[in-house]
Amino acid sequence: MANRLIDEQSPYLLQHAHNPVDWYPWCDEAFEIAKRDNKPVLISIGYAACHWCHVMERESFENPDVAAYMNEHFVCIKVDREEHPDVDHFYMDAVQAISGSGGWPLNVFATPDRAPFFGGTYYPPKPAYSRPSWTQLMQRMSEIWNKQPEEVNRQADQMLTHLRQASARISSPSSNGADEDICVDILETLLKQADKEKGGFGNAPKFPGTMAISYLLEHYHYAGDEEALEHALFSLDSMIQGGIYDQIGGGFARYSTDSSWLAPHFEKMLYDNALLISTMCDAYRITGKEIYRTTIQQTISFINAELKDNTGGFYCALDADSEGVEGKFYTWTWEEWQQHAGDDSGMAAKHFGVLPEGNWEGTNILHIVTDVETIAAQKNLTIDEVNGAIDSVKTKLLKARAKRVRPQTDDKCLLSWNALMNMALTKAGVALQNAEYLAQAGDHMEWMLATYQTRRELVHTWKSGKSRITANLDDYAYLIQAMLLLGSAVADNELIAKAITFTTLVVEQFGREDGFFYYTSSAQKDVPVRKVDLYDGATPSANSVMAYNLWVCGMCDERSSWVEQAVSMLKNMSATAARYAYSFANWGIVLQRNLRGMNTVVVGGGDALRAAAEISSKYLPHAYLVTCEKEICELPILEKKLFGSNLSIFVCTEQACLSPVSSVREAFNLISK
Repeated sequence: MANRLIDEQSPYLLQHAHNPVDWYPWCDEAFEIAKRDNKPVLISIGYAACHWCHVMERESFENPDVAAYMNEHFVCIKVDREEHPDVDHFYMDAVQAISGSGGWPLNVFATPDRAPFFGGTYYPPKPAYSRPSWTQLMQRMSEIWNKQPEEVNRQADQMLTHLRQASARISSPSSNGADEDICVDILETLLKQADKEKGGFGNAPKFPGTMAISYLLEHYHYAGDEEALEHALFSLDSMIQGGIYDQIGGGFARYSTDSSWLAPHFEKMLYDNALLISTMCDAYRITGKEIYRTTIQQTISFINAELKDNTGGFYCALDADSEGVEGKFYTWTWEEWQQHAGDDSGMAAKHFGVLPEGNWEGTNILHIVTDVETIAAQKNLTIDEVNGAIDSVKTKLLKARAKRVRPQTDDKCLLSWNALMNMALTKAGVALQNAEYLAQAGDHMEWMLATYQTRRELVHTWKSGKSRITANLDDYAYLIQAMLLLGSAVADNELIAKAITFTTLVVEQFGREDGFFYYTSSAQKDVPVRKVDLYDGATPSANSVMAYNLWVCGMCDERSSWVEQAVSMLKNMSATAARYAYSFANWGIVLQRNLRGMNTVVVGGGDALRAAAEISSKYLPHAYLVTCEKEICELPILEKKLFGSNLSIFVCTEQACLSPVSSVREAFNLISK
C-alpha cells in the first residue's frame, strides 16, 4: 500500500512511496500534527542516486517492524535534498555540529518547531561500525523525548543559537589586505594538498576538485607558474584515464572511492559533468591538447543522450545502482568481457586493464592502463590500427551494455544545475568554436526562462510539465552568470539586461547589510535559520558567483555600488580563501581575476562581430566582452558610446574606460594581464 509520497514528483520520494513508513513530504502539516500529538519529528534526507540511501531503505525503512516503531513514536518526513537544498543545509549544519561530519542519508530528530536536537547519517540494522542500530537510536531518542523534555528543549535551543551565530559570522579581510600575494598563498595551499602521485587533491574518497583545477589553470595564465599548470593537467588526465570516467559511454561519476581514480561511486550527476566540461574548456584553450576536446565532446554527447528531457532541459542524475548492485551496469566480469569484446579483446584488455580475476571486487572497471602508442609499438601496428581495434571493442561493449537493466534516472530538472550546464555548453561553444553548442545553449536558455520564471521571480525545480518550489540563491546566481556568459558569447545584450534585472531582485530579496547574501529569500519562512552560503563544495558557493555577477553587472549597468560591493565581498573572503584554498576555490578564482585587473571590453562599429570573435578566441578569463552591432545600444555601458562605420574597442576598468582603439591587437595590449 502506498504512503503519502505517491503523489510527489521527486524520484527519490517516489522510491519511498511504498515503504511501510507513514512518510510525509516536507510540509507544514507534518509539524502541526507533531505538535498536536506531542511527538518528535524524524526528518530523513537523501537523493535518488545515493547508494547508502538505498541501503538504509532496504535494511530499515522497508522492514515492517522498524516502520511500525517509526510510525508509533515519530512523525516521519522524507526530504529530497535536491528539491529542498535549504532544508538540507540547515539540518546538515546541525548534524555536523553534533558529530563533526555529515553525509547522506541524513537522519535528524527535531522538535515540532523544526529545531534539531540530534542527528546522524547512515545507521545499520544491527550495531556495527561503532554505531548503534537504527532501532536502538530511535528507542533512545523516544526515551529522551518522553522522560527528559527539558533536556530536549535545551539542546534544541542551543543548536538554534549556534546555527544563528554561525550564519551571522562572515570572514574578515586579511590583515595584510587583499593583494597579489594572496594569489600565491592560494596556489601554495592548493599545491600542499595536491596528490602529486595520482592527481587531484587529498586522499580517498577523491572528488574532481574542478574549481581548484580551474584556479591553477588561471594562475598559470597570469603568472606562468609551470607547477600549477602541471598539476592541473595531471589531475584532469588522471580522471579522464581513470574509472571515474565512463570509458565506453562518456561522462564522469561523482567521485572515486580510492585515491587512484579507479573505483568510482558510480552515480553520474549533471553538475559534476557540467563543471568538468567547463574546466576542460579552460585546459583546452591553454594547451590545445586533443584529449580535452575529445572528452568535452564525449561528455556533452553523454549528457544529451542520457540526461536530456525531450523539452530541452537536463535531468539531475543517473543512479549508482542497478538491480540492487552498485556499478553493475558499468562493470565486466572476465566471462562477459570475452563474450562481448570479440577478436580485438586482447589489445583492448591491455588498454583498459581488464584481468581474468577482475580489478575491482571480482569484476572489471574499465580504465586506461596502457596507452595506444605503447600497444602499437609492442604489436608492430600503427596507432590508427590500434585505435580502430579499441573503438570496435567499445562499440560492441556499448551495444551489449544497452541490453542491461539501466540505473534509474532522477528525471527532475533543477534550475541551478541546468544553469551550470548552460555555462558548460557556452564555454564549449567558444573554446571549440562549435556553433552547434552555442545554438544549443541559446535554445536551452529560452527553455529555462520559459520553464522557471513565474512573473518576476524564479522557481527551483521542474518535472513533467510542473514547475514548483521557490528558487534559492544558487538558482539566481548561476542563471545570472549563465546569462552573462551566453550574452557575451553570442552578442545578445538583452540577455545581459535580463541578468541585471535578476541581480536587482537578488539584492532586494536575498541581501544582507554586510553585502553578502542569504541562501533563501526573505519570502521563505519554512526553515528557522537563514543560511549564508560561503563554502565552495560540490558546486560553487552562490555568494562567490554573486561577487562575480555584481562586478560584471555593475560595470554593464554603470552601478558603482555593485562593483564596490563585489570588491568588499572579495576582500572579506581573501584570508579565508588563502587559508582554506580548496574549500573556497571559486572565491580564489574571482579574487584572482579582480586582483589581476578585471576588464570589460566593449566592441562596436564596423566589423564588430568579427573583432569580437577574434577577442573571444583568446583565453581571457578576467575580461568580459560586450558587443554592439548597431549605432546606438541600450545597455548603460554602451549608451554614451557612439559607434560609426569604423571599428571602436573600449577597454574599461572599474574606474573608467580607456580611449577607444581601432584594432584587436591594440585592445589586447590594453587588457590587463
